[in-house]
Amino acid sequence: MPNIKSAKKRVLVTEKKTDRNKAVKSEMKTAVKKYLAVVAGGDKAAAEASLKETYSIIDGAVAKGVIKKNTAANKKSKLAKKLNAMA
Repeated sequence: MPNIKSAKKRVLVTEKKTDRNKAVKSEMKTAVKKYLAVVAGGDKAAAEASLKETYSIIDGAVAKGVIKKNTAANKKSKLAKKLNAMA
């Protein structure tokens, strides 16, 4: 445990950021799982709507700095491939 005041503050700030990042990542993973479940269901219209929501959540994670831009692009590309494979 740190003794210096600024170091104590950094610990608190880091914990707060870690909690936020975990929440954002969890939300993103949940959205991806929901999308994959819709794709497995076979309803293309519902899958397109779900894909749009999932993209939005992934872009939000990028904006908050939780994941990098290229990581998001790779995730979005894989999700789009799954949708295109339905056709």
